[in-house]
Amino acid sequence: MDELIDRLTSKVGLERDVAGRTVGIILGFLRSEGPPEKVQALIDTIPGVEALIEPMGPGKGFGKLLGGGVMALGAKLMGLGLGMTEIQNVARELFRFGRDKIGAEQMGEIIAGTPGLNKFA
Repeated sequence: MDELIDRLTSKVGLERDVAGRTVGIILGFLRSEGPPEKVQALIDTIPGVEALIEPMGPGKGFGKLLGGGVMALGAKLMGLGLGMTEIQNVARELFRFGRDKIGAEQMGEIIAGTPGLNKFA
């Protein structure tokens, strides 16, 4: 987990606590929206990350109006203070990390199998 958070702090410029919350939110989204076995394979390669994962639901406020999905994910990340450029950079870095951990084919299946995620690939 530290490896991924370090990547996000150094390459995207996030504060460490924001990077950790961001990882938890994105993995919670992938767990609820993506192909379950593939997402779990990714999660299993990141020791200690399970404690950070935030369940994705309709949420509250603006996220609830959006009804979930990638729009609610974006709203949650913006709630942490991330702008669109930062969100795209986080997604790209997370995808690179995933490719390093589970391979390009499996990471590609997660991206293809998660509605709306290909916009960030």
